[in-house]
Amino acid sequence: MQTNNPVLSRYEKADAPGFAYDEGRSAYTQASGQAPTATPAAPTTPSTATPDASGTPPTSSDAEFQAVTAGGGVRVTLNDVVVKSAIMFGLVVLFAFVGWNVITAAPGLMFPIFIVAIVLGFVNALKKNVSPVLMMVFAVAEGLMLGGISNWYNSYAVANGWDSGIVIQAVVATMTTFGVMLTLYLTGIIKVTKRFTQVLMVAAVSYIVLALASFVAAIFGVGGGWGFYGVGGLGIIICLAGVGIAAFFLVLDFEAIKQGVAMGLPERESWRMSFGLLVTLVWIYLEFLRLFAILSGRD
Repeated sequence: MQTNNPVLSRYEKADAPGFAYDEGRSAYTQASGQAPTATPAAPTTPSTATPDASGTPPTSSDAEFQAVTAGGGVRVTLNDVVVKSAIMFGLVVLFAFVGWNVITAAPGLMFPIFIVAIVLGFVNALKKNVSPVLMMVFAVAEGLMLGGISNWYNSYAVANGWDSGIVIQAVVATMTTFGVMLTLYLTGIIKVTKRFTQVLMVAAVSYIVLALASFVAAIFGVGGGWGFYGVGGLGIIICLAGVGIAAFFLVLDFEAIKQGVAMGLPERESWRMSFGLLVTLVWIYLEFLRLFAILSGRD
């Protein structure tokens, strides 16, 4: 199965029907030091302690191989992704409440928490072998960071007389965007092609460069400290562009999950899929939060 997703492309050459079994067998042969044997056409699961037809009970090596295939050879399912996503999103929401209060009491913690979240994000994205522990630690750091940022934006909006609650508005807007993009993807209105992926990647890189330039401009007081985002109507257009690009990245996440399940990737890859979905939704939320905060300052 061909894929345009760079994370999944390293699995392309694997034989999907026997990929999970081959991975477990390879791990076993490497651990035991034995030479690998030919992969059987149809793997069978040995019984726990029942003698085979010849009356010979299973050997310890058979039991070890069964444990390897059970631990590393289980294929990912959509349910796996849903469960892992629920765990990570739950941690983010829980620690966002903690971050909201902690950052208010100790604002100096915001910068180190931000650095930790960024570093863990890159580590999890680039790490070859998925680490569930690191994924959950990232979710905790991300929640603390979001809590602090949300509190700051909310305080800014309130100071400008906007009492309608931009945090709730940003959450609702993010979930609405998720629902709309999922519907467009499932109905086939938006299809992920090589061209679609290339254009979206160029747009994302361009937006990141613009955002970094805006950050530098903000240091020099451009746009009232907002950089290019605070420059009249141009700032609103840039914000909307950021929301749009982030929203289309959701489609790439949906496609990655679909392809991962179809390719029979190991169950642990569900953590990586959930991680990608979480990062994109956080991106969309922050774009909406900034947009509403800027709009509050224009009233």
